Parts: sequence; C-alpha cells; structure tokens
Amino acid sequence: MTDIKIDKNLFQERLGQFYKAWKADKHNGDAIFSGASSILVLMGKTEEASMFQKNNAIHFWLLGYEFPATLMLFTLDAVYVVTTAKKGKHLEPLKGGKIALELLVRGKDADQNANLFEQITKTIKDTGKKLGVLSKVEATGPFVEEWKKVYADISKDVEEVDIAPAISTAALIVKDETELRAMRNASKACVALMNPYFVEEMSNVLDEEKKVKHSALATKIDSKLDDSKFWKTVAIGTKQSKMASDFDPSQLDWSHGPIIQSGGKFDLKMSAQVNDDNLHAGVIISSLGLRYKSYSSLIARTYLIDPNKHQESVYKLLLQVHNTAIKEIRAGAVAKDIYARALTTVKSRKPELEKHFVKNVGAAIGIETRDSTLILNGKNTRVLKDGMTLCITTGFNDVENPSPQDKQSKIYSMVLSDTVRVSDNEPISFTADAPFDLEGISFFFKDDEQEAPTPKKSKKDSTVGAVASTNIVKTKLRAERTTQKGNEGDEAKRREHQKELAQKKQEEGLKRFAEATGDQSGIMVKKFKRFESYKREQQFPSRVKDLAIVMDQKNSTIVLPIMGRPVPFHIQTIKNASKSDEGDFSYLRINFLSPGQGVGRKDDQPFEDVSAHFVRSLTFRSHDGERFQDISNQIANMKKDAVKREQEKKEMEDVVEQDKLVEIRNRRPVVMDNVFVRPVMDGKRVPGKVEIHQNGLRYQSPLQQQQRVDILFSNVKHLFFQPCQHELVVIIHVHLKDPILIGKKKTKDVQFYREATDIAFDETGNRKRKYRYGDEEEFEQEQEERRRRADLDRQFKAFAEKIAEAGKNENVDVDVPFRELGFSGVPFRSNVYCQPTTDCLVQLTEPPFMVITLEDIEIAHLERVQFGLKNFDMVFVFKDFHRPPYHINTIPVESLESVKEWLDSVNITFSDGPLNLNWPTIMKTVQADTHQFFVDGGWSFLATESDEEGSDAESEESAFEMSDSELAASDESSEDDSDFDSNASDDDGEGSEDEESGGEDWDALEAKAAKKDRDGGRSDEEEPKKKKHKH
Repeated sequence: MTDIKIDKNLFQERLGQFYKAWKADKHNGDAIFSGASSILVLMGKTEEASMFQKNNAIHFWLLGYEFPATLMLFTLDAVYVVTTAKKGKHLEPLKGGKIALELLVRGKDADQNANLFEQITKTIKDTGKKLGVLSKVEATGPFVEEWKKVYADISKDVEEVDIAPAISTAALIVKDETELRAMRNASKACVALMNPYFVEEMSNVLDEEKKVKHSALATKIDSKLDDSKFWKTVAIGTKQSKMASDFDPSQLDWSHGPIIQSGGKFDLKMSAQVNDDNLHAGVIISSLGLRYKSYSSLIARTYLIDPNKHQESVYKLLLQVHNTAIKEIRAGAVAKDIYARALTTVKSRKPELEKHFVKNVGAAIGIETRDSTLILNGKNTRVLKDGMTLCITTGFNDVENPSPQDKQSKIYSMVLSDTVRVSDNEPISFTADAPFDLEGISFFFKDDEQEAPTPKKSKKDSTVGAVASTNIVKTKLRAERTTQKGNEGDEAKRREHQKELAQKKQEEGLKRFAEATGDQSGIMVKKFKRFESYKREQQFPSRVKDLAIVMDQKNSTIVLPIMGRPVPFHIQTIKNASKSDEGDFSYLRINFLSPGQGVGRKDDQPFEDVSAHFVRSLTFRSHDGERFQDISNQIANMKKDAVKREQEKKEMEDVVEQDKLVEIRNRRPVVMDNVFVRPVMDGKRVPGKVEIHQNGLRYQSPLQQQQRVDILFSNVKHLFFQPCQHELVVIIHVHLKDPILIGKKKTKDVQFYREATDIAFDETGNRKRKYRYGDEEEFEQEQEERRRRADLDRQFKAFAEKIAEAGKNENVDVDVPFRELGFSGVPFRSNVYCQPTTDCLVQLTEPPFMVITLEDIEIAHLERVQFGLKNFDMVFVFKDFHRPPYHINTIPVESLESVKEWLDSVNITFSDGPLNLNWPTIMKTVQADTHQFFVDGGWSFLATESDEEGSDAESEESAFEMSDSELAASDESSEDDSDFDSNASDDDGEGSEDEESGGEDWDALEAKAAKKDRDGGRSDEEEPKKKKHKH
C-alpha cells in the first residue's frame, strides 16, 4: 500500500456532504436515517468478488481505496476508525478537518485490541440507542469475529436500524463531475468491447462456421483489458471516435461478465454465469460490465442471426419498451412510474408477452454495480435526481418461438441494457454508441441472403451526403443543364423518395414518443421564486435601529419599518414605487409582486400555498418629500440593475467553463501568424497568431498577453475551411458544442481569417511602363492575385488539417463548403450566400454566422412556393422541438430545384406550400402532446396542404377541358361568326330560348343570380364577396 495517496480535500468535502444530510434529516423527522445516532461500517477480509457492497462503496467514495479489517463508526461529532498501524499511516494526514477523525490503532496484543472495541461500544451507548448498520452486508474474517464478541455485550441495549438507504441517498446516489467522468470512460470502454470487438469476433465465428464455446469467447474478450494497443486504436460508434487522451487502461476492471448466451439457455439475472456450450447461430445475448477508477458501467445487447418474423416483431417491441423507459428518466420522476410506463407499453402492444417481461427495468449504478435501494420496479417510490446514474435493463425471458429454425431455437430470450445519466431535461445515455436498432443487430448468413434488404440499403446510402451524384456530374450552371427531358422522371423519383422519408420520419416519431408526452398543454410550469436577503440578524445594516427606510444596495434589499420592527424586502419582490403629495404630507407607496395580480402571462406569479396571504402594497407618510423622492428613484434604479443582472445571468446560463488548455512545452507549437479573429476582441484591431496545443487551440493577440482565446478540441462540434475563391477572405471556422466567452460576448462560433486582397498601389512612375503596352500589367496583376489566393488557400487548408490531426481523439474533422450547391438567402437581415457541407448548411462570410447541423433537422418546409413569385422561404424544424424553427428568407426561385435536390440527397424530408405558416403556434401544439401529434399524422399536414393545392389547380384546369367534337364545333362557329358585324348579338338573342330575358337590366339579372345561389345552397357570406367583385 506504499503508492496510496488519499485526497484530503475530497475526503473532507464528501464527509461534510454526508454529515450535512444526516443533520438535516435530524431536523426533518429522521425520514432517511431512521433516527440513527451513530453509524457502523464494518469491513472484513477482502473477497475476490466483482460485485461491491455498501461497505466497500463507502470506503471507495470517501477514501478512494478499500481498507480491509477496518471498523468505522460515525457519530454526529466525530469519525472513529479502528485499523492497523500500517493503514493508519495513510489515514493520519486526513485529520484536522471540520469533523474530527479519531484513529484507534490495533496491534498484536489481543487485550489491547479488545479495549479498542470496548471504546467503540461505549461511544455507541453514549451517543444514543439507535445504531445504523448495513443489515444485508455480511462481513467475514477474524477481525469481524473479534468485534462480534465485544459487541454481543451491548447488543441487547442497542436498537439496530438499516442505514443502507441513507448511505445511498446521502453519499453514493448523486454523482459529481469527477465520478461522472469515470463512468463515461467505463461506458466507452464497454461499448468498445461490445461493438466493434465482440461483434467482429462473433461474425467471424458464425461466418466461418467454427465451433467456439461461450467461455472461450468470453476469455478472449477478457484478454483485451490488458491490450494497450487495442485501446489506443479502437474506433467507436458511427463517428469512429477514439478513447479520451487521458484514458488509462490500467484503471479498468470487470464488474460483470463478460457473459455470452445462446442456444436456448438464457439467464437474464445479474448473477448469470457463462457456460461451455458452443455459440449457436440464433439469438445471442452478450452482456458485460467494466469498472473504471471504481465506477461501473454495464451494457447488454441481443443479436439476431437469420431471425424470423416473430423474433423481429418481439425485438421491435423490446426496442420500443427500452426507448420508452429511457425517455421517462428525468429529475423528479418516480421509480415505479418508469416501470409502469414500460409495462403499459408491453400490455398495449403484445399483452401475451407480459408474463415474460422482466420484473424490473434496472437499478442505480455507480461504485455498486446494482444499488438495491433504488431498483426500478413497480413498488419503489424513490424520486430521481439530477446526477444519478442508472442501468436501464429491459427484456423478455423464455419466449416460445412458433416457427423455430432448429431444436435450439424453440425458446429464446432478449435483453437490452444501457447506462444512463439522469438530468433535468433529456436523459444522457453513456452507452448509446453501441447500436441496438433492428438493422444494427440483425445478421444474415444463410444462402438466401441475396434476398435480404441489405443491397437496397447500400443503394440508398450512396445518396447520403451533401454532394449528390446528380449535382457533380452535370454542368455548373443550371441554365446549361438539359433537365427538360428527364425532369419529370427525376421529379417522380424525388417524390417517391420523399414519401419513403416521410413515412420513416413518422415511424421514428411514434417510436421516440411512444406514450403521451408533452409540456402540459405547452405551458411552462412556473415556480414560486424565493429570495434571501440576510441569513442572520447581525447582517442587517446598522441604520435599521433608527426605524427608517434603509436602502441596502449591497444585498439588493430595502428594509422597511413595520410595527416597530425592521423588515427586509428583496428588490425582486417589489413591483414599483411611487411618490405623491397631499397637503403638507408626502406619501411613498411601494407595490409588491403577488399571485393573481399580473395582467399578462409574464407578470403572473404562481401560488405555492393557496391559503397564504400576500402583502400587495405599503404606504408611508412623511413631511420630507425630497427623501421620499430620492427613495423612489433609488428603488427604480435598484430594480433596473436587478433586472439587468437577471437577464445577464439567464443569457450566460449555457456558457461552459472549459478545462485548462494543456500547452506544448517540449517543442514549438504549430503556429499560423497574421490572422484576425471573429468575434472581434476588445481594443485595437490587429492580427494575431493561432497555435495548436495538446488539447486545443489558442489565439494570442500581440497587444496583451492576457488577450487570448482558448478552444478545447473536446468542445469543437464542427471545423470548417472556406477558401477565398469568390470571397474576400479565407476562413478557418470553429463551431462549438457549448458557448464560451470572448471578452464579455457569448459565442458558439470562432473564426480565424485573413483578407485575400491587398491595397492597390499606383505604378505610374515605374520604368516598366515604358516598354509595356495594352493590358499586360492588368494581366500580371490578375495572375499575381490568383497566385496569392491559391497560396492563402494552401496555407489555411494545411493548418486546418493539422488542427484535425491534433484533435482526432475528439473526432475533429475538416469540412469544406460546396459552393456549386449554394444559394442566396436572408437568414438574418442581410442577403448572404448559404453553402452546404457534408454535415451542415453554413454561412461563414458575414457575421452573424449560420451553422445548421443536418443531423439536428427534423423536417424542412418551403414557404411562398407559387407561380409568379420571384422568391421563396425555407424553414428548418429541429428534432429538439423546444428549439425555435430556423428561417432562411428570400431565396431566389431559380434555386428552388437545386434546393430540393440537395434536401433530397441528404435525406431530409421536405414539403412546400404557398403561404407563410405560424410556426410558434405549430410548435406549441407539437410540444403540448408530441405523442398525439404523431398519432394524428405528424408532419403529414404540411404535405397534405401542398397536395390539396395541386389537386385544386388540376380540377380548375379540368373544368375548362373540351372534347374533340366540342372543339371542332367551336372552331366552325368561330369561322361563321368571324365577320364581327353589328348584328351578331341580335342573332344570338333570337336563337336563345328565353327571349324576354334579353331585355332585362343589370339589377334584375343580379337579383335573379342571387336567388339561384340561395337555391343552390350557397352561403349568404359569399354574397357580399360577389358584389364587391362586381364593383
């Protein structure tokens, strides 16, 4: 134990956190700690077991290590530790904190050791009768036996209470950032071993028809834990990300498995063991759990080999149930409600599978692989909190296969497990990079695999990407394209593809929102705000003794004298103040914010307690009118300052504080000089330099050493290089995941650029002009500018690639806009050129910049698409429905076809219509009940409108269609009446059946038409429209 280093600050911080919760529970009725006056944690001899218990967990949580043969007694005043001298040396530096630490060191003298235990028993009796113990934890060993002999003497006088729920709630259950980082690393390692490693090994075994035992395959996975080369090179998930740069494989250990099951013998319990049966090509379950720096993560996947329709349908249901359970996880949710929602999904879809469904859908995970106090079953009433981590496990056990492929496929089971973090908003799955959709887990090895849908998928995948083949094969100018002939065929293909995308989007929406979800009719629930001016009376300003109105600017508080007592009011509780004069007196009226008083939604305050009484206003009277006026002005100014601070705080909520940039010390970093930065930094605009360091970029201004911008690779979402072709600047643009502060400005986009044009100079007096004629000079200047621009592009592109190379561990890659696919539009106020890239749609030339990630887009809608208009608008709706839709207005109608082609090529569902829609109202409807929105057809209403308009146009045209015979007749009549003589109208009048009607005036005809309209069922509302049309 010579290398043991215990973090004293972390020990004191966590011990203080535990004691704070314990003392708070004492004041609140002992609901959590069951009234325990002391807590005993006993550790016996070390056992080789991957499953930790509460006594192991509290050691790791406080100390970072496990101390065998050690007794810890927690009282409200101190912590007593009985251990050996060797272990005591490591605990000695922990003394000196707010909570006293008493070390009782054991030796070889048995009597002396017994005396130490007697001191502990005496302390237990002195502190109170209730002793908190871990009743379900069984510690063993000589040390434990010695303690039990001494404790037996007082056991009758002490009431034991189970302290496991309290330790879970107050210590282990909510993780800090350090613990969450360890769990993310453990989860990423689990994903790496599951997919790609296990999937590749399993595929090779099945493809080559080898006979490999489950245990042999598990041993092969186990051996990868010590393979440092594997951890450095493994690529994880669809983004092919690497392990973190600070990842240490030596910190990994097994917490579960690996367990591989197939061939009809399945056990979904945590205690399952791997057997020696051969891997069977049917349903294969793989589960494994890893521990990184003592914190666990667990993953389980089911793989289907040549599945039949029944197995596919059961897995689709399991997928829906699993997603439903994960979606329900958020701070404030009750454990039993999550299980109930999952079970309801099974009952509604396939009630016959209810008896095969697991008895719980997971449990809390952390240092313990499974926290027994927080199991997600139908009885647990614990409430989830932000920072908790759960292992969500859903599955069906021993399902009968109606059409088994072989003898071993008659019975099968399925299971899915993911490690998930609880947050205030959406849950965060740490193991989501291991795919578990039906396409990702289905494998086909039989001879009829040609009929499998994989070739079709490859054809579809070839169209994915920002550059469709149709856009790069043909000429650059749209006017030169020969689209006249193939236009109808291309349009038909696009419509068919869009129908498929829309149907897929509808199915995804129903899966994502499997049950009724929403924001309670789209209205955000308001909370009753509390403000604290002073914690103690001693903090009051000294002037309150005069019982006068005191303005405390420091604490944003007004102290008012009421009934002979100074009463503080925080400025946020005050609505306004006004001063008025009546006779010899001046009056100061102070109005307070209270529920039910506001006119609009913004001013309205929620009721926390219906029976509570609120002070609406207070009025003070005085002869000193000037002082009242001064107080009124001070209140108004203080209110403005408070509102300003609140707005700044709200604006900066999503700004993250990045980790420190690790500078390169042993060599000179890669540098690019003479570069400007946007947003512009404070001070004079001068070019600086950009440096590439170990974990990020640094822009350094030459004016001041402190004037710099640091960007970590872990915070880079997209990296763009835009050449200076057709532009005035060459750009390297960084789009961030979370905004940062540059000076006092919040930004998610940082841009490094250099101007591509130099200032022209006059060469009138140059000798060369004597020997040059015509445009030679201009040609040289143009060639020089082209060379300069090409050189700039090379420099910036090479530097961007070096940035990507340095940030490859964080999946940083360079993206280049495709100018030939671009179009003009107005995303903000000015008309700019928008350009697609592989993953985004960007505008990087003029601030404010535009970067839209294609993966975030739910659908696109084209507005004002109708004949006669020169421009149309495009609206992007994002998958996060709380994010407002993004508008790009005034796009030239000449770009309509190219925009549609691009949207279709990147598999974005789009629709078009003639009008601008009210998107805030639409999104409010979607958020109110998203499940019902998709049940009612989802986004199909957008396509329906455009289809109806098309059908109306067709019907109008068909109303004027004529048959061939009618057309011939009309031609003959037109030839007969081609003289245009003055008697033509009279001839027509004679030929008509109603000769008398020819002499009626306009008023009579209009009255007769109105009567016919009423008889025909036309509404009266249309009458004024007709009259208006006439005049």
